[in-house]
Amino acid sequence: MKRLAFALMFAATPALAAGGPFFSLRNTNFVVTVAFILFVALLLKLKVPGMIGGLLDKRAEGIRADLNAAKALHEEAKALLASYDQKKREMQEQAGQIVETAKREAMDAAEQAKVDLKASIARRLKAAEDQIASAEAAAVKEVRDRAVQVAVAAAGDLIASEMTAAERGKLVDAAIGEVEAKLH
Repeated sequence: MKRLAFALMFAATPALAAGGPFFSLRNTNFVVTVAFILFVALLLKLKVPGMIGGLLDKRAEGIRADLNAAKALHEEAKALLASYDQKKREMQEQAGQIVETAKREAMDAAEQAKVDLKASIARRLKAAEDQIASAEAAAVKEVRDRAVQVAVAAAGDLIASEMTAAERGKLVDAAIGEVEAKLH
C-alpha cells in the first residue's frame, strides 16, 4: 500500500508543468496533490483497503459457496434424471409386458370363442335335427292316423253297404250293452 501512495505522488508530475512555484498553497495543483495524498493516507490509516479486501474475500467465499451448492444441485439433478430414466425404462418394459399379455389373452379369448362357436353350432344342428326328426315322426303319425281314419271310413262304408237294417240294430244294441257294462 505504501508503494501505491508513493506511485501516486509521482503520478501528479504533470501538475509540475503549471506555472509558478509548485510548493505554494496558491498553486491549486499542489493543494490537490496534498489533499489526494492525505486522502490516500486516511484511507490507509482507516484500513479501508483491508476492509475492501475482506468484503471482496467474503464475496468470493459466498460465490464459492454458491458454486459448491450449484454443483451439489447439479449432481442431485443428474442422479434424479438417471432415476427417472431408469423408471421410464421400467415403465416401458412393463407397458410392453402388458401389451404382450393383452395380445396373449386376446388370442386365448379368440380361440375360446371359436371353440364356443363350434359347440353352439353343434348344439343348434342337434336341435335342428331333433326338430326335423320330431316333425318327421309327427308327419308319419298324422299320415297313419289319417290312413286309419280313411280305412275306418272305408270299412264303415263297406260294412254299411253290405249290412242289413236288422244286423245294424243288433250291432247298436251290442254297443249300448257294452257301454252300460263299462259305465257301471
